[in-house]
Amino acid sequence: MIQYNVTIKLEPDVEEEWLAYMKSKHIQEVMDTGLFQHCRLSKLIQSREEEPTYTVQYILSSMKDMHKYQSQHAAALQADHSTQFKGKFVAFRTLMEVMLESESQS
Repeated sequence: MIQYNVTIKLEPDVEEEWLAYMKSKHIQEVMDTGLFQHCRLSKLIQSREEEPTYTVQYILSSMKDMHKYQSQHAAALQADHSTQFKGKFVAFRTLMEVMLESESQS
């Protein structure tokens, strides 16, 4: 499995609007490509003085699916996000190979 991780640091004044946009629009559009198995949106636990930071972790079955996403969908989806929140965020993306996934037995 492949994990596509997007980390986003926001200006505090757009946090609520950004979170609503991600939950109601952007994440669903990414998932609607049919290339991802599931995703998780998380907020970094931090002190109040720091800018809000989130991660979105998308899981794919293969690098082939990732290349398809990048070549057919990523530019338009990222452009829409950038238009909505221009100058109000910094994002970086990483790819990871999932080596183990486990759940609690309790």
